Amino acid sequence: MTDTWRNGEFEISTDPERVDRDATHAFLTNDSYWAAGVPRDVFDRSIEGSLVFGIYRGQEQVGFARVVSDRATFAWIGDVFVRDELRGHGLGKWLMQTIVTHPELQGLRRWMLATRDAHGLYKQYGFTELPDPTLFMTRHDPDVYRRPR
Repeated sequence: MTDTWRNGEFEISTDPERVDRDATHAFLTNDSYWAAGVPRDVFDRSIEGSLVFGIYRGQEQVGFARVVSDRATFAWIGDVFVRDELRGHGLGKWLMQTIVTHPELQGLRRWMLATRDAHGLYKQYGFTELPDPTLFMTRHDPDVYRRPR
């Protein structure tokens, strides 16, 4: 089941079939700091394992985010972007509001995300720095996409 929300000329949809995979992959691999060089097959698997949120103006995709969640206790928000020329028009705020109020993502104990430069946006939706970073551990491999598979 997919959901849609309208705001003027824009629409948000959770339909994974609507995601412009070529354009989204191109943005993530070429224009993002967090997914630079992500192989196409890895990107495709990420779509298949996530609840996706595409922002559209007509048939054109202009933004994206995905949520990895068990829909019971935990959610990770990732790959959030709005195309450069449309930033500053409230689309990122609308996208975040849509995500945190999505019916399948209510009652979760923990939400997480990582950002280098959008702390102000996410703080508006209740996100904070880790209160005790010593409780969390990570296994991070920033060069995974550069190595032969």
